[in-house]
Amino acid sequence: MHSRSTLVGVIKRVLSIAGSDSGGGAGIQADLKAFAACGVHGMTAITAITAQNTVGVTAVHPIPPDVIVAQVRAIATDIGVDAVKIGMLGDRPTIEAVALALDELPDHTPVVLDPVMVAESGAQLLDPAAKATLTELLLPRATVLTPNVPEAAALLASPSRPAEPDDADVEALARAVHALGPEVVVVTGGHREKATDVFFDGHRLVELPGRRYPGGAAHGSGCTHSSVLAARLAQGDDPLKAARAAKRLAARAVAGGLGELGAGAGPVDILGIASKPHQTASSDPSSPVEAGPLLT
Repeated sequence: MHSRSTLVGVIKRVLSIAGSDSGGGAGIQADLKAFAACGVHGMTAITAITAQNTVGVTAVHPIPPDVIVAQVRAIATDIGVDAVKIGMLGDRPTIEAVALALDELPDHTPVVLDPVMVAESGAQLLDPAAKATLTELLLPRATVLTPNVPEAAALLASPSRPAEPDDADVEALARAVHALGPEVVVVTGGHREKATDVFFDGHRLVELPGRRYPGGAAHGSGCTHSSVLAARLAQGDDPLKAARAAKRLAARAVAGGLGELGAGAGPVDILGIASKPHQTASSDPSSPVEAGPLLT
């Protein structure tokens, strides 16, 4: 048996600050699956509870700001945090609470910010009036920002410059979003004709190509991508290496996704549930369930 002291520094601890998806496809549920697949200990500070399935979001209940801060403080003062993934924030008070909560963590803790604005079903998840607060308080604190093309366009939109989510010049989009303050920007390619991510750190602009899987299931793909990226940063990868791993594992999770679940976009499957033998209550109890290999 390992003692607690021998495990310190071995087991990496990654915190998801995000909303809960009652359907289990996105949000903290997707984050925890991705953390488990990467071999890190996942923790959560819930920002909102959603009534959600594969078809849509029918209700959203924001968590009180002081409770968000309290969740992070409880984790930071006992377990510790090696990296953070931030997802759904919803409104201005929540964003302000998360900014305060980050002050509870050691300086230079890697932060991956996935600017969740619209759900896979099309439901609005970020109050448009809160975009300025997000840009001011959290984008400059992000180690890596992971918008898709519509989110990147929305972050840059203003009354004089409407959002153009079909903007073909994704490299220019990445440079412009980087100017808002994050250390690194990865514009994900899920909404592009080519499923290519664009990485920009202020110096290097790197394309991360990938395949499109029309028959896959994509609900939770953005959450999975950003969570893998955060886990790999916690494990010591540099941002480009972490972004390559996130691209690869998120694509695999979409390709093998659980499309048969629900009437809408099915959830991704980063744990390989669909490929594992199904265990039932009548299975031979003397035959241990074999755990699948960690994704690398």
